[in-house]
Amino acid sequence: MPPEPLILAFDTSAAHCAVALLSGDRVLAERVEEMTKGQAERLFPLIEELLSDAGVSWQEITRIGTGIGPGNYTGIRIAVSAARGLALSLKVPAIGVSSFDALAYSLPRPVVASVDARAGRIYLQAFEPIGAGAPVTVDLDAIPVELLSNAKHVVGFHSREIGAKTGAMACEPAQPIAVSIALIAAVTDATITPRPVPLYMRPADAAPPREAPPVILR
Repeated sequence: MPPEPLILAFDTSAAHCAVALLSGDRVLAERVEEMTKGQAERLFPLIEELLSDAGVSWQEITRIGTGIGPGNYTGIRIAVSAARGLALSLKVPAIGVSSFDALAYSLPRPVVASVDARAGRIYLQAFEPIGAGAPVTVDLDAIPVELLSNAKHVVGFHSREIGAKTGAMACEPAQPIAVSIALIAAVTDATITPRPVPLYMRPADAAPPREAPPVILR
């Protein structure tokens, strides 16, 4: 009997560094460290700690799962770049999973997943029993009621407030985010799935330069 696939998953799209290691659908190790900065420096040491705890080498990993956002612009780039680099070096597929899909994973539908967009705004995506709507960005204080008219559950950022406005029940994610990413990546067809790309729903936080750069004469 062939060994169970080993899936490494991670996410840095929010104020955390989250990593999980699965053998098939069994969690070997999982950790979430809350942090507002420093994910780029912490991600690989944290992965190596989990691999060591599980007695697994890099070469045994058969698939990578990564969070692609939406969320923190820099954090999304960190995870996606790491996943694509690891996939290339280990010669394994990398699967991108949105924060919405990870939050809504295995929850009863219809359900709406909510992600912090900062500055009083939120990202929302509605999941029906079959299929999902397009993700949108809305003001937390002015959520279109029709957007959530079918939702029976709400999960994620400010789920209680959103549920109170719509009559939906607030609920917690079924799994830690990196575990959900790994479970989704495990059943995704890697032969038809493109490489992970960031899911940006707003411009980068950094403002573009106001003046054109100087021309360098040769």
